[in-house]
Amino acid sequence: MDVTGIYYIEGGIVNTVTVTAHLNLNQASGSSKMNNYFNVFVYGTLKSGEPNHHWFSKGNGHYKLLCNAQITEKYPLIIATEYNIPFLLYSPGIGNYVKGEVYEVDKTVLANLDILEDHPNFYVRELYTVKNLDGGGDLTAWIYFIKNFKSELLKRPMYENYSSDGEHGLKYVIRYTQVNRFNLSNLIQDN
Repeated sequence: MDVTGIYYIEGGIVNTVTVTAHLNLNQASGSSKMNNYFNVFVYGTLKSGEPNHHWFSKGNGHYKLLCNAQITEKYPLIIATEYNIPFLLYSPGIGNYVKGEVYEVDKTVLANLDILEDHPNFYVRELYTVKNLDGGGDLTAWIYFIKNFKSELLKRPMYENYSSDGEHGLKYVIRYTQVNRFNLSNLIQDN
């Protein structure tokens, strides 16, 4: 299923770039309630109280916070670029057991998140088991990883938990104020 989205108007600035998200809804894992909903683990600016959390409410889709969670394998969560963006690098066994939140979403919200994350061109969304930190059992959830990245990114500080207002002092630059945001792949990806 292809879903085309147009970025939003925020702070009086219009950002009208059109991108297409490709959803593969044939993969039943990571979904619940007869494949109408999907679990997504978020670890950065999509968490509640963070700058991109509003992407869950774009359109008329369904989303609901299920639990606080933690990935079950170590991965590096870094903050990089001049915009202080959190990235979860696909390098199993390096980094921390990253903490975040699991949301139940429908295909509309999942498509919006794919647009934000530029899946599958920049981030790659894959299914993983996460530990429910609120006392329930483990869950299968989609996680957005950067799989193609420059090796020097592994030299950056790695975090267990992200907040734009964290002690690291690297406040996220709001998306609509990012001047060169479409050059991010050149800064992050290993070409």
